[in-house]
Amino acid sequence: METALFSAASLFRDADDDQDGMQVDADEQVQSVQYEERAHKFPGMELKIREFSSHQLNANMLWPGTFLFADWLVKNKSILHGRRILELGSGTGALAIFLRKAFQVDITTTDYDDGEIQENIAYNCKANDLGVLPHIRHTWGDQFPVLVPDWDIVIASDILLYVKQYPNLTRTLSFLLKEYKGCSQNAGSSASTAITNKSGTQVPVKFPIFLMSCRRRIGKDQSLFFEECEKAGLEVQHLGALVYLIYTKQ
Repeated sequence: METALFSAASLFRDADDDQDGMQVDADEQVQSVQYEERAHKFPGMELKIREFSSHQLNANMLWPGTFLFADWLVKNKSILHGRRILELGSGTGALAIFLRKAFQVDITTTDYDDGEIQENIAYNCKANDLGVLPHIRHTWGDQFPVLVPDWDIVIASDILLYVKQYPNLTRTLSFLLKEYKGCSQNAGSSASTAITNKSGTQVPVKFPIFLMSCRRRIGKDQSLFFEECEKAGLEVQHLGALVYLIYTKQ
């Protein structure tokens, strides 16, 4: 087991953080973080993933949504073909690594503006015989480092942990979807596609889109995020299997 140093409590700290499960010592500037490396089964392969076993933000671990979202994406892999993909809240990078190895997709990871997280994703890429994926250090709500986003699909799994961050997450997501430039030239095909929803109906959508798996149950709080999206002019649809489609209203 290895030890890393991580301190980003200021991103989430607030007077009532204990209610969000955040108990951070105000005087603690640096917290020791423990790593654990274990094997995880994904569709058709096993990946070696190093996770933080002790982390003040409860991040960088593999939650149930990662594996169930991987299953859903395998069943709907046609939407990934030829698309540029960005993963929000990549954590360990496991889902992105799986998609790259399984489908050779063009995928970029992103997470908090912190070097330890970026280093751990790079470590996991190398541990699975994969070149280091492009990574963007970005804290939700801040100006995005790429001024003209051209990712056709943005994905995420189990990122709705901190309710206070929903407005910041929505700002980042709105930027990625509304300022998007690209698509047809990236895919070499139509700028639209169809996704099957929970009732079996084909839903026509135009890129860019956000696909999110939300398996880590947090009560009614997730509805607050969807309300933020709708206020920002984004459409939300439940596709089934706790996978949600979010896109700009036409």
